[in-house]
Amino acid sequence: MPHLQTFTRKVIRYLALKTATGVLTGACVALMLWILNIDYIFLWAVLAFALNFIPYVGSILAGLPAVLLGLIDLGVVTALWATAGYIAINIVVGNIIETRWMGEGLNLSSFVVFVSLVFWGWVLGPTGMFLSIPLTMLITIGLEGNPETRRIAGLMQNNSE
Repeated sequence: MPHLQTFTRKVIRYLALKTATGVLTGACVALMLWILNIDYIFLWAVLAFALNFIPYVGSILAGLPAVLLGLIDLGVVTALWATAGYIAINIVVGNIIETRWMGEGLNLSSFVVFVSLVFWGWVLGPTGMFLSIPLTMLITIGLEGNPETRRIAGLMQNNSE
């Protein structure tokens, strides 16, 4: 039971952190698109929020439709500004803020997060991308529970302290 409680606590923390960074990403996208005068701001902000739950590639996928709409409706310059805005938001929120929060909150290394995204995406498809972090946390907790595999769990964790 202690392992199940630890897993539940970590999944809730993960979802809270991803929700917070998703809201921040969606708000930044909405502000940027409002400044650039690209239509359907709320739709693109919600899409950015929802796809933020897919590590690394979700925010890239969220930006494509809005950038294409900006290109079609307002021209190349607006599309380039929208692309630059999405890249800036992705770097600041996704790579700086979220990485720091996840490292402190979940104790998983960034490399393990990336490898788990690729592995679970390959095994389960898009659903695996959404579930990659909870599944990896479950494996890590299981490995911590066995004295023979505790060292492997230690390799998966963020040891930057």
